[in-house]
Amino acid sequence: MAEDQLMQMSKQLEMFKTHLEEFASKHKQEIRKNPEFRVQFQDMCATIGVDPLASGKGFWSEMLGVGDFYYELGVQIIEVCLALKHRNGGLITLDELHQRVLKGRGKFAQDVSQDDLIRAIKKLKSLGNGFTMIPVGGRYLVQSVPAELNMDHTVVLQIAERNGYVTVSEIKSSLKWETERTNQVLEHLLKEGLAWIDKQAPDEPQYWLPALFSDLYSRDVTPEEADESLP
Repeated sequence: MAEDQLMQMSKQLEMFKTHLEEFASKHKQEIRKNPEFRVQFQDMCATIGVDPLASGKGFWSEMLGVGDFYYELGVQIIEVCLALKHRNGGLITLDELHQRVLKGRGKFAQDVSQDDLIRAIKKLKSLGNGFTMIPVGGRYLVQSVPAELNMDHTVVLQIAERNGYVTVSEIKSSLKWETERTNQVLEHLLKEGLAWIDKQAPDEPQYWLPALFSDLYSRDVTPEEADESLP
């Protein structure tokens, strides 16, 4: 009985795959050009365990060119992250990364959605240490350097999302941490280049997260110039 059911399921799965291939053949231009259509197609694939990005060869790659598309997108993501590493320490919001990738591709290039970026980043993660998605509030930060960030660091990033910076007293008040634990986290963020310190701030030093400090994005400034511009 179980073997019959298994055979029946296998036949159904093969039939679904065949229909999916036919659908892909018919709508390949829309899948290539329309980001929303591409998301729906990826979801259809996932329901039957098909990953069109799993291999650079074979039917899916040749039919849709999706392997090449996400490979090229991955290269563009790496280029953007490397260009901004001196400024943000390798941490950037997904929104900002999306804007910069779109700008770099030009207005006549194939449109790209944030879902496309996330899929390309997941493929980059398989290359080794480095690319990671960090949920912060209602959005994502993309980490492009192999810095060790634990739950303490992530919670501090979530607090910094409100203003773009945090202070020792703010962390201690929000999380009920001891001073030593707070300082350890902040020192690590400073050492990794993920945070800058403003010692001229009123009351107490402010630890700014460049990835969350939107005013820096629109200007080509050095970290020293940015320090001078902080309130």
